Amino acid sequence: MSFDAVDVIRTKRDKGELSDGQIDWVIDAYTRGAVADEQMSALAMAILLNGMNRREIARWTAAMIASGERMDFTKLSRPTADKHSTGGVGDKITLPLAPLVAACGVAVPQLSGRGLGHTGGTLDKLESIPGWRAALSNDELMHQLEEVGAVICAAGDGLAPADKKLYALRDVTGTVESIPLIASSIMSKKIAEGTGALVLDVKVGSGAFMKDFDDARELASTMVALGTDAGVKTVALITDMSVPLGLTAGNALEVRESVEVLAGGGPADVVELTLALAVEMLAAAGVTDVDPAEKLRDGTAMDAWRRMVAAQGGDPAASLPVAPEQHVVPAPASGMLSKLDALAVGVAAWRLGAGRARKEDPVSAVAGVELHAKPGDHVAEGQPLLTLHTDDPARFERALESLADAVEVSTSYEVKPLVIERIA
Repeated sequence: MSFDAVDVIRTKRDKGELSDGQIDWVIDAYTRGAVADEQMSALAMAILLNGMNRREIARWTAAMIASGERMDFTKLSRPTADKHSTGGVGDKITLPLAPLVAACGVAVPQLSGRGLGHTGGTLDKLESIPGWRAALSNDELMHQLEEVGAVICAAGDGLAPADKKLYALRDVTGTVESIPLIASSIMSKKIAEGTGALVLDVKVGSGAFMKDFDDARELASTMVALGTDAGVKTVALITDMSVPLGLTAGNALEVRESVEVLAGGGPADVVELTLALAVEMLAAAGVTDVDPAEKLRDGTAMDAWRRMVAAQGGDPAASLPVAPEQHVVPAPASGMLSKLDALAVGVAAWRLGAGRARKEDPVSAVAGVELHAKPGDHVAEGQPLLTLHTDDPARFERALESLADAVEVSTSYEVKPLVIERIA
């Protein structure tokens, strides 16, 4: 059955429900080029303003999945589980998490992306390892999952091509913030990926895409429902992103910190979240008799990391690049550090060269921000609080501008939980 794009737009503009047929047709026609960008822009804006119900979101997601291929991991000798984070500052959790879960007996097909704006990209971080490559064929992906148990790579063009086209359009039409479109974008790729279980890390706070807790909860609940309806065991954790995760934001800096976690050390918050997500992934995959903390202690997670990096051409023993230019930001006063704003640190890392403004921009492996204290720590006036890293000293000025109101020192600090809520 054929439909008319203008009629579909009018239905949602007038707060109506899109039928299954309308949704299937408009996604297919847009992917083929039969619906113009300006028409899909109008529909996306109507969805942003008027929303979608659960049936509409589920059908929209299914239509985007149907626009491309679906992967099948059922022939692997172990169950599969994946993790998706909505993005934040210093969020390097995927790097230690994937090999850790693999070391516990669950395969992790982690299809990841690149950074845009102040949020870092997992692939950009790993590309600071000499020789490592993000692009794998489906055969290489399957072989590595069977032999190593973990893959972190770029998603192929065949997965949900409708989403790729629609995401680029939303980015330039002010419709990125629509929760139905965010949820269907994320879940169409994750369901098409074929994982048996999925754990979502939905960030909330200044450094997150979702600043408001109610919005974060709505997004998490919507995605869990989509996964459950599609037969994927799905759980979400809502986690705090008002403060950067760990002590680094940047590409090589975050890889170095991830290796510290795999070696049994690393910042407490990175270890806490890595273990919390690992426990959820293992439980969702049906593995409840393995303690992931033990795998960090006994070195098996580190072994899995080395095999994973080497399988994708990287040298896990190679030295990571170091920034030739550094600038120390001192503590402005003595007392307890009560604020270190995640968004400000993320923007500083971006301006130092760690992120990109457009998808085609290059990124610097060495750029970023190193933290010497976290909120709750006592600091002395003048002591190093942050170190800025870059390969271009001309970038320091704008990075420092972004940090102008990022720090506060007072007499107390209210500790916030890292994991705020679990939704299943």
